[in-house]
Amino acid sequence: MKKIMLTFISLFLVQISFGQAVNSELKMVSEYGAANPEIRDLLQFEGIEYLKLKFIGKELKKKSYQLTVKEIWGGKTVRESVVFDSKSTGIEQLQKVNDTVLHLKVISKLTQKNKLRMTFRFPRLSITKEYDAIETHDYSLRNIAEESKMAIGYDKKFYLLAYILPYEHKDGSVSWCEVGTSGKDIENWGSKFGIKHYLLFEMKFE
Repeated sequence: MKKIMLTFISLFLVQISFGQAVNSELKMVSEYGAANPEIRDLLQFEGIEYLKLKFIGKELKKKSYQLTVKEIWGGKTVRESVVFDSKSTGIEQLQKVNDTVLHLKVISKLTQKNKLRMTFRFPRLSITKEYDAIETHDYSLRNIAEESKMAIGYDKKFYLLAYILPYEHKDGSVSWCEVGTSGKDIENWGSKFGIKHYLLFEMKFE
């Protein structure tokens, strides 16, 4: 039976959408997709997801920042690793935010070898990582801080992104939004929704 897509995986590719996550100290603005229609077509054809994030805060300047990921299989965290830590760059100019704004671009896709390849572009540097995946094109990159209305701030980790498989209903239809908006119990999505695998990214400014 063909799956009925309740939430299109190409949401990030075929249109531009904006959102915000904010607290009294730190604001995050997100933009999905590309403005140019030809570029949007190419992204969709290649199965590439493209997300731009902008963190804004008066206290952001001179903060270091770290991005970590949890790989969750069958409802259990099997691996946790550092994606990027500005303090470990060894270059003084890159170790801390130099402005009250920090830009981050995330470009990702499923490779032919069943790897989730992700490039994270910060100002003046970028890093590419690959993570094990299952053989399906149903993965979707979600801005969890925005979708689940997570608190963001300084000096402690906050949930930022998730690369997830959809929740499958008994009638064969699937949904990503139902998972992404389900609240704070993110690390138990595997058990709650029967999701075989997903990546959960956390960020910290300090």
